[in-house]
Amino acid sequence: MAISVKMELRQSQQLVMTPQLQQAIKLLQLSNIELNQYVDAELERNPLLEREEMAEAVPAGTSDEPVAVIGGGEEPAAADENWLDLSKPSADNAATALDTDYENIVPDASPAEVVAERGVEPSVGTWSGLSQSNHASTEQPNYESYVAAELSLKDHLTAQLNLAVTGQAERLIGQHLIDTVDEAGYLRADLDELADKLGAPTAMINGVLEVMQQFEPAGVFARDLAECMALQLKEQNRFDPQIEQFLKHLHLLGAHNIAGLRRAVGVSAEELNDMICEIKQLNPKPGLKYGSVQVQPVVPDVYVRAANDGSWIVELNSDTLPRVLVNRSYYATVSKHARSDDDKSYMVDCLQTANWLAKSLDQRARTILKVAREIVRQQDKFLTHGVQHLRPLNLKTVADAISMHESTVSRVTSNKYMATSRGIFELKYFFTSAIASSRSGEAHSSEAVRFRIKQLIDAESAQSILSDDKLVERLKSDGIDIARRTVAKYREALRIPSSVQRRREKRMAAQAQPRY
Repeated sequence: MAISVKMELRQSQQLVMTPQLQQAIKLLQLSNIELNQYVDAELERNPLLEREEMAEAVPAGTSDEPVAVIGGGEEPAAADENWLDLSKPSADNAATALDTDYENIVPDASPAEVVAERGVEPSVGTWSGLSQSNHASTEQPNYESYVAAELSLKDHLTAQLNLAVTGQAERLIGQHLIDTVDEAGYLRADLDELADKLGAPTAMINGVLEVMQQFEPAGVFARDLAECMALQLKEQNRFDPQIEQFLKHLHLLGAHNIAGLRRAVGVSAEELNDMICEIKQLNPKPGLKYGSVQVQPVVPDVYVRAANDGSWIVELNSDTLPRVLVNRSYYATVSKHARSDDDKSYMVDCLQTANWLAKSLDQRARTILKVAREIVRQQDKFLTHGVQHLRPLNLKTVADAISMHESTVSRVTSNKYMATSRGIFELKYFFTSAIASSRSGEAHSSEAVRFRIKQLIDAESAQSILSDDKLVERLKSDGIDIARRTVAKYREALRIPSSVQRRREKRMAAQAQPRY
């Protein structure tokens, strides 16, 4: 067999994940909070990037020419539709502006208007952040900004520790116990491990714990729910042997086994009912009355409101869109004085990164708006009539309608929220599976079926509790063809107990009603 050397020309296609493509995909799936954090990091890293707020302080007539402003309530200017096929620009064209026409390129207010609005006299010379800070320093301090911080649970416990415990070793143990208390006031430390860590006898740690369990609020430093309630009852001088037995068998109350609980405690039904009412008045999480971790509120990315003609207006939330400018004037000035090739290469990379970030932010906003509009078009009946009219919808339906890939739609709908007249919903909420209709009609959304199940259970009385089989019959009479195991799955997803547990709960509620 002869071996020969020859040249062949072959043509093939492959997807190359350029850094710009990876950046565009990454920005698309970020939430508005994560996006602002990412942009803040880029602003610190790249000297050519600026926020629009910085540009508003520059007077008209300067040489700075902003290239792009990302944000605004209207739809961003049209650009390349196939935005995921981003190609890397050459170094020769890196200094040129983006060939994209952005509408919001000029700041809304001139420097004079900004000064008049802020009520500060303009300083002589160049408008700069330094002149603003000098004027601000002459103003009277705002004493309303010095507000006392909310007292946290650990600060409250530490103050009591300094008064109740005098020994240095005991205070050290007490401080370690405070550090292991969670927001609800429960002790999450293992005392044996703490004894080994501090080299202290377990008896000493237990003694300190007994003292600290008398702190306010009553119930703190408990290791479980029963101990938390016992501490509160002791503080009220209501802890007796019967209550002690009640708390030892508290799991029977959680299982709604009232007959077993009454036998374990050894009291009559009326006395047991009084105990249950007394237990319900206790606070299972006493530490939450003090400062807790602040929950970040959901900020919608898209607003939907009704128009006068009955249609829906879909707008981007401009507050969640970072406003980024590319300072080409600074690039031109620095590039002229750059001496080494490394300095020139660094500035070219900065300009290229800034341009691509601006374009990626613009395309991200456009894509979110396009997907949101199609979701609103598909779910028009839900916005008009409610959750019972939520249509079955999948990613492919939306992707085909707007000529995008399913993966792109999936990234857009992740961690994005839409504010409607019916509340704030994650975009993924509108994508539900379909359940066939028992009649010759349109399929039902699984979310609408869940809502119908909850409606039926909420309307039941203590005398007519609906089992899963009865729920299937009711749903089939409404035209919903569903299996019993599916009803049970949806009921459990809604955290609704079984018919047996619901019957016990309603009987307990009826017994707990005051008798006149």
